[in-house]
Formats: sequence, structure tokens, C-alpha cells
Amino acid sequence: MPGTLYVVATPLGNLDDLSPRARATLCRVNVVAAEDTRHSKPLLAHAGSRAALVSFHAHSGEAAVERLLDLLAGGQDVALVTDAGTPAVSDPGARLVAEALARDVPVVTVPGPTAVAAALAVSGLPADRYLFLGFLPRKGGERKRLLECVAESEWTVVLFEAPTRVAELLGDLAGACGSARRATLARELTKVFEEIRAGTLGELATYCGEAPPRGEVTLVVAGTGRVPLAAPAPDPETRARELLEQGMTRKDVAERLAAETGIARNAAYRLVTEL
Repeated sequence: MPGTLYVVATPLGNLDDLSPRARATLCRVNVVAAEDTRHSKPLLAHAGSRAALVSFHAHSGEAAVERLLDLLAGGQDVALVTDAGTPAVSDPGARLVAEALARDVPVVTVPGPTAVAAALAVSGLPADRYLFLGFLPRKGGERKRLLECVAESEWTVVLFEAPTRVAELLGDLAGACGSARRATLARELTKVFEEIRAGTLGELATYCGEAPPRGEVTLVVAGTGRVPLAAPAPDPETRARELLEQGMTRKDVAERLAAETGIARNAAYRLVTEL
């Protein structure tokens, strides 16, 4: 029988948030696959775990995935953890989970902390429905498209950003949504210097520009509260040329074209190839 892949949520910062079940799981498994082994080593010591610690992060190749799958196939239990919060949310864990499921390896969730839910809970903004976009691209057409998505969203939007880029993101959001749109910045959640700051996008952009934040940042942006009007489907050829000019591959352009215009995927591939 294969081993079990446990997807284990870990504290955002405060080690007291480690659940009894998560602690027991980390102590029971043979191997812990961690985003940053230096970060996870104190966590395992806190839990009393003697599991072997291996690295599995965003830049790990297929060999790293296969290594973990081989361990699972050999009957060893593996716990997947991220630096903070729930694995596979804006980190590489989804690749391993998908491959494990495809090979009929048992996958078990050990739920717990997540920055998305924690930030929503203290944002003061509606959280009955929300849109999670994670980290936006640093530049280019895809960043512009997602900024427009935030601006037009009927629902609250949750974003992650590195502290050094928060001021720039807030400025771009103010430009896309209007500086008066409400938002909440949640920084260093559950840690000693936790900060929850609510205001308009313009106010938050000014604040972060004058005092650049440190630590992990989750940004919650108010939605419009209005159902967006359906835009007419773009002309396939015009849209294909726009996407190609943005530097996207032909394969990605064809897939986006099929999704945006409603034409069949094979027709989209043929159109892009002819261009």
C-alpha cells in the first residue's frame, strides 16, 4: 500500500496556533516536504517531530516531485507544509497533490491557519463571497488585466504582496479602482508586530510610500457591490494579435482566446498558427 500525503496547515507566525492534529501528524509521518527547510526546522522542533526534512519549493523541478512520489509509493507517509498557512495556496504544493491524486495516492487535509481567511475576518469588508487573486504579476498585460478584474469585481478581493512592492501595488490599484475604494492592509498576522490598517486605497498607498511595511502582507480590497455588465466577446483575430504582442506563447494565446471569445479550441489554435 502507498503512503499517505498529508497537506498540513501550519501557523502564520504564532506557534500556539499549531493544532493538536497537525502536531500529531508531523510527529507521525516519515518525511516532511517544506517550502523552506530553515523556516520549518524550528516548527518541527516545537512539535517534537523527528521526521526527515526535505526541500520542496517553487523552483523545485520534476525530479523533486518524483522523489516524493517514490517515497509515497514505497509506503512512507509525507507531510506537505508551506512557510506559513495552508499549502497549495500561492505556493507549489498543488503540483504534488495533483500527481498524488493521479496515481491513487491517498491525500488527507489537516486544515488550519490561512492568511486569506484571517485577513478577511479582520478587514471589516464583506466576506460572504470573495475573489482570491494571490500575487499579481509584477508587470505586463496580465498585471493590467488582473488590476481591471479587481476594479470591476462585485465582491471583495484578496491579494498577497511582498512588502517591498506593496506601495506600488496600492498605487496601481488606486489608479484602476479609484483612490476612494476601501481596503484593509493586514501585515504580520498573528505575529508580534501584527498590523491591521483600514482606509482608502489612496490613503494606504500614501502610508506605505512614507513607511514601507515589513513582513508578510495580505491586502483586502472592497468590491463594487454591483453586478458587472457583460462585455461583448472580442473579435478573435484582433484579440489574438493583442495577446501575441504581449509576448504570450501561441499555446497560451489559443487557450485564452477560446476562453474569452467562445470559439472552439482547435479553431483558436488554427487562427493563432495562421497569424
